[in-house]
Amino acid sequence: MDKTSRIYVAGHSGLLGSGLCRVLRRQGYRNLLVCTHAELELTDRRAVEVFFAAQRPEYVFLAAAMVGGIHCNAAYPAEMIHANLAIQDNVIDVAHRAAVKGLFFPGSACAYPKHAEEPLRPEAILTGPVEPTNEPFAVAKIAGIRMCQAYNRQYGTRFLAAIPAALYGPGDHFDANGHVVAALMARFHQAKCSGAASVDVWGTGRPRREFLYVDDAAEAMVLLMNRDPGGELVNIGSGEDIALADLAGEIARVVGFTGRIVFDASRPDGIPRRLLDSTRIRQMGWRPRTALAEGLAATYEWFLGHKVAEPT
Repeated sequence: MDKTSRIYVAGHSGLLGSGLCRVLRRQGYRNLLVCTHAELELTDRRAVEVFFAAQRPEYVFLAAAMVGGIHCNAAYPAEMIHANLAIQDNVIDVAHRAAVKGLFFPGSACAYPKHAEEPLRPEAILTGPVEPTNEPFAVAKIAGIRMCQAYNRQYGTRFLAAIPAALYGPGDHFDANGHVVAALMARFHQAKCSGAASVDVWGTGRPRREFLYVDDAAEAMVLLMNRDPGGELVNIGSGEDIALADLAGEIARVVGFTGRIVFDASRPDGIPRRLLDSTRIRQMGWRPRTALAEGLAATYEWFLGHKVAEPT
């Protein structure tokens, strides 16, 4: 990409999309194409065709998706798989027909089999069943990865796919349907404001997860778009994981909640551990810049400046 390339960031107002916009602008890209959900419904094939014909993007970052944690996957499995498959199918195929120079598709670590060997390597995709608690989202992401690879093989497109660790940061949904960091941050903040003595957290707190600040992930994705990973699926991770009990304690500390954290073992834990092998992206010169404590503090600062109203 050069600095004047027409770059479409689908889902620019979400967690990953907003991070990509920040990083692209910081690096001097001046011609970003963005569209709100109200302006462009990506599950509508005709609307996507009209947009591509009118705006003529040269590069596409497909950050638009219906996302969420265990609660969201359990509550909305049909919407989760339908919306994501429709968005991917429309944007990837129309991008091919519009002859874009490059497309980037972010997968998800939940696409890996539940019992794959750690650290997780791209060749493990489809070697076993995924974690049931987020299967609808995982299946959609696997389909998107394979769709990019199939188009490259048949049509010679340059559609890149990568799997980031669990993302957090500014722009997330800070409610029960958000990713784990945002959902916990909102609950601890509300508890602090209301003077609650304790906060209940789903699961035992024992599972371990790898987290990555969204701007660090966005920098890796821009790097990949500007490099040639040889058609290979690439992981993007921090290289460190943390028990969810320790994560909850860190978030409580950042928020200033001093009450008890009560883990509800009757609720699902999800997969016991998820840590990516990010050797390939490290060999390309990328390193995450943001330590977890620093990223959590920046995320909470953003949340305080953007929340709609003080919880009651």
